[in-house]
Amino acid sequence: MFARTESFREFIRLYPVVSVIVAIHICLYLLTILPIFPNYWFFEHFSGVNLYIIEGEFWRLLTPTFMHSDFPHMLFNSFSLVLFGPALERMLGGGRFLFVYLASGIIANLATLALEPLTYTHVGSSGAIFGLFGYYIAMIVFQNKRLSKENAQIIITLCVVSLIMTFIQPNINITAHLFGLLGGFLMGIIVKK
Repeated sequence: MFARTESFREFIRLYPVVSVIVAIHICLYLLTILPIFPNYWFFEHFSGVNLYIIEGEFWRLLTPTFMHSDFPHMLFNSFSLVLFGPALERMLGGGRFLFVYLASGIIANLATLALEPLTYTHVGSSGAIFGLFGYYIAMIVFQNKRLSKENAQIIITLCVVSLIMTFIQPNINITAHLFGLLGGFLMGIIVKK
């Protein structure tokens, strides 16, 4: 379920939503390092800055979900999406999967807005990716026949490890991780195939 055996072309054909999201991650990252724009331009206009959101820049509730602070950040989040997104995209269909992903990211960013200082700035798709974990956990709790016992154990183990790492690693938006997980769990109750 989580092992990737498809060719690059097959992956894009089978999982178009995951593919497009990863492509956006990569393109936005490249735009932040290439000398086409000043390297701060995209961060200045698309990162989550609570003060700017309060002042009416509401797109910042969505755009941080696609921005990353550096290459390892982008690579890790994109890799996580490539591992855990395809199975859920196939189960839910592209439209529902995209809704769960974006809604989880927005919930994470709304929680960050509500609970962090006005000067708080954040980027990253971790809240949305934790939303995928939350959705899987809702499936394990409420629809335990949809995942095998082995896959359920993998999800629970990785979710626990990811939560532990959330509190150990520096510069992590803990609020986004926790509320992304909660948002995905709620989506798992509400949005079903």
